[in-house]
Amino acid sequence: MGARALILSLAMALPAGAEGFRTFDGHGGPVMGLAVSADGSRALTASFDYSVGLWDVARQTPPRWLEGHNAAVNSVAFMAGGRAVSAGDDFDVLIWDLATARVLARLTGHAGKVMSARPSPDGTLIASASWDGTIRLWDVASGTERAVLRGHDGPVNDVAWAAGGTRLYSAGYDGTVVLWDVAERAALRRVASHAFGVNVLAIDESAGWLAYGALDGGTRVIDLDTGAELADLTAERRPILALARAPGGRRIAVGDGQGYIMVVDTSDWTIERDFRAAANGPVWALAFTGDGAAVIAGGIADQAYLWPLDGADNAPRMAEIRRRFHTAPGEVSNGERQFLRKCSVCHTLGPDGGRRAGPSLYGLFGRPAGTLPGYSYSPALENSDIIWSSSTIDKLFEIGPDHVTPGSKMPMQKIVSPADRADLIAFLKRETATE
Repeated sequence: MGARALILSLAMALPAGAEGFRTFDGHGGPVMGLAVSADGSRALTASFDYSVGLWDVARQTPPRWLEGHNAAVNSVAFMAGGRAVSAGDDFDVLIWDLATARVLARLTGHAGKVMSARPSPDGTLIASASWDGTIRLWDVASGTERAVLRGHDGPVNDVAWAAGGTRLYSAGYDGTVVLWDVAERAALRRVASHAFGVNVLAIDESAGWLAYGALDGGTRVIDLDTGAELADLTAERRPILALARAPGGRRIAVGDGQGYIMVVDTSDWTIERDFRAAANGPVWALAFTGDGAAVIAGGIADQAYLWPLDGADNAPRMAEIRRRFHTAPGEVSNGERQFLRKCSVCHTLGPDGGRRAGPSLYGLFGRPAGTLPGYSYSPALENSDIIWSSSTIDKLFEIGPDHVTPGSKMPMQKIVSPADRADLIAFLKRETATE
C-alpha cells in the first residue's frame, strides 16, 4: 500500500518560534486517539482509517502499522510487556504485541462503539467504555470478560483507574461521573452531575483531583475526597473532546470542538497557553510528551501534530491547508463537491486506495459490491448482489447505506437533492474510469 512508504515529514516551512514542531504523517483519515509511552520514546495514534500507528517520537522514521480493527479506532493505550490496547467503532477491544504488530486478543461483547479502553495500573485488567451504556472489565491474561458494569443512563465515553486498580471512574452522556468499586462490581456514588454529557476524564490521585470535560464546554476539576470544585476551566468553547495530564501532573491540556488547546498549570489552575491548534475542525486527541514540554494533538487532519509549548502560538496548525471537503459552492464543480463532502474521507479515486477506511472507487461502475481485491469487506457487502451502477449509487444516497447495504461499514448519510446525486454520479463516472 502506497501509504506505508510515507515517511514522517516536515514539509511545511516553519515560522519563527516553531522550532521542535513536527508531524506524524501516514494516516488516511482523522486522528481520533493518542498515547505516549511511559518513557516518552514512542507514541500511538488511532485513526478513522481503521489503523493504529506506532511512532518513534524523537526520530522521523516510518511507523509500524497495527491493522486489525474493522472500523474507526477511537482509543489507544500502552500496556506493560510491549503490548498496547485499542478500541473502536467495530465494538471491539484489541490487545496488541507491538514488536510483531500482531493481535494477541480480540475482546468482543460490546454492542456499541467503544470510546475508551484503559489498562489497570497493575496491567491485569482492561476497562472499556461503550455507547452500549456499559463499562466492561476484561482479564488481560485470558482475554475473557470479567464483569459488566451498568449504571449510566446512556452511552459511556471514558474511564479512569484509581486506588491501584480497586476503583474506577466513568463518564457518560447522562452528565454524570460515577465511582465504582471494582472488586464488588458496584457503583459507590456519583462524584459529579453535569447538565450535559461528560466526554473525557483526567486524574491525578497524588494531588487529589479529577478533571472532566463536557458537551457544553464545561471543564471542571473536583476534589477526589470531597467532590468539591477546585477549578472551573470553562472557556465557552464546545464541546470538550480531549483531556491530557502531563507526566508528574504539573499540567493538563484541554482540547475542544473549535480547534483550541488550553494548557493549565495544576499548581494554581492558571492558564499557561491557549492557542488555536486546528485551522479547521476539532481537537479529538491529546497527549503530552515524556518531559511534559510539548503536546501532541490529533483532529480532522490525517496527521498528528507535536507542538513544543514554548512557541506553540506561532507554529503551524492542524488542517491549515483545508481538507478538500472544506469547499464552498463554486470552488469546484458540484459533482466534485459532493464527492469531497460525502466520500473523500473514506475513498480515493485512483488505483491506489491509500490508507482509507473504504476501498478505492477506481473502476467502480460495473463492479460487484464487495469484490475489490485487497480490501477487507464486511460480510454484508461480501454477500451482496449489488452491482455498482448509476441507479444503485443513486439509490444508495437517496435512501441511505443503512437501507441499501445494511450491516456494512458505510456511514449513514444521504444526498437529498436528485440534481446533487446526478452530479456526483457524473463526476464518479468520469473520475473512476479505467480507460
